[in-house]
Amino acid sequence: MVEFEVDGEPVKVFEGQTILDGLRKKGIDTPTLCYGETLRPANVCRVCVVEIEGARVLAPSCSRKAEPGMKVRTDSERVRHSRRLVLEFLASSTDLSTAPEAEAYCAEYEAAPERYGPPAPPDPDRDRKRAGHHLEPDGLTAATVYAPVKVDNELYVRDYSKCILCYKCVDACGDQHQNTFAITVAGRGFDARISTEYVVELPESACVYCGNCIAVCPTGALMFKSEHDLRAAGEWDAEGQTVTTTVCPYCGVGCNLDLHVQDNRIVKVTSPADHDVTQGNLCIKGRFGFQHVQGP
Repeated sequence: MVEFEVDGEPVKVFEGQTILDGLRKKGIDTPTLCYGETLRPANVCRVCVVEIEGARVLAPSCSRKAEPGMKVRTDSERVRHSRRLVLEFLASSTDLSTAPEAEAYCAEYEAAPERYGPPAPPDPDRDRKRAGHHLEPDGLTAATVYAPVKVDNELYVRDYSKCILCYKCVDACGDQHQNTFAITVAGRGFDARISTEYVVELPESACVYCGNCIAVCPTGALMFKSEHDLRAAGEWDAEGQTVTTTVCPYCGVGCNLDLHVQDNRIVKVTSPADHDVTQGNLCIKGRFGFQHVQGP
């Protein structure tokens, strides 16, 4: 066991565990966006930072290993200021309307993203302009303008105006889970964005439609088409839904399914992240093959 101090109180964790593990053991609510229970820490959102006595910079609690005698402060003015700025930057450049946790963090840390100006309007030609490094009349590059929603299949949609580049979808599609490598981060700097290989359309890419990228997306940038359509119609009712856990009927692996039901219809299927078989992952049949249940 490793013992260290959190806000003046001792806490013990197993050797190799992180500061975040200790914070959760103490019941301290720590904001996270890029952190996933089933993924390796990506260290990109930086909203989980804490202050360590004697350290020059703030440390990401999701990846920093706990050390004996370490003294951690989780709610100092320096920590709150850093978290507030990160949330303001994210909220000023992305649409967090389908990310209730992020919106709650913004309220908790009194983030004011509106002081950075109004959001950019959608631009249907953004990808083409990126290729030619076109400059808008106001001097902004096309990378600063929201992209339209991509609806190119019947299973899920992509709305990159909600993407915070947390890398979770890339990791879930890559060597940590699916090993399909259909998506990655393309571009550099302000032009960095999630893309398929060679920027091909999704149906022409290596995507196998497992939907594991949707399962880890924290903002709704990747979303079930069924959910997207209900939201567009103003009929999505998350609070009125029931969730029933069952076992996938398609094969003998034994994947657990969480059926989200609204108005007696399955509107989406997820899998528990703590299930020892799936760890939140499913195949295309388990995640999307539920239409026969409610057929005519």
